[in-house]
Amino acid sequence: LFPLSDPCLPLPVLQVAHCQMIKDLSACLLGQSLRVDCRYENKTSNPLTYEFSITKDNRKHVIHSTISVSENIYRSRANVTMHKNLVCLYLQSFTTSDEGVYMCELKATNDYTGNQIKNITVIKDKLEKCAGFSLLIQNTSWLLLLLLSLPLLQAVDFVSL
Repeated sequence: LFPLSDPCLPLPVLQVAHCQMIKDLSACLLGQSLRVDCRYENKTSNPLTYEFSITKDNRKHVIHSTISVSENIYRSRANVTMHKNLVCLYLQSFTTSDEGVYMCELKATNDYTGNQIKNITVIKDKLEKCAGFSLLIQNTSWLLLLLLSLPLLQAVDFVSL
């Protein structure tokens, strides 16, 4: 047996901390598209990877992911946006054939606690329409840019007179 030279050696295994945790998973209809919001609490600045999938007929189908490969049938119809503490999946031309259990899986780089996973059952007839307010928040940067550029546009218009 070898005695420990320093009893205060850090044990990396004991220093594991949750870097992010999924707080809420919700779904709504935005026109003809399905929107799935995966809200999380982030305690690190490490890059975040995600995977949205659907389970139907007892099979998992990857819709959009940075963790694994998305299935061909979803590639052209799905896109994801990331905001602060929110990852949104948009699935265009949503129909009843897209119903099933949707899963959001998040993992922060160097987070050794494993992936965070949350599920939601999506049935087209039971979905509510997405609130206009959240759409406004989603497009705030464009709105802000437009408002900030108005004086500039007016100045250019004034000069052209």
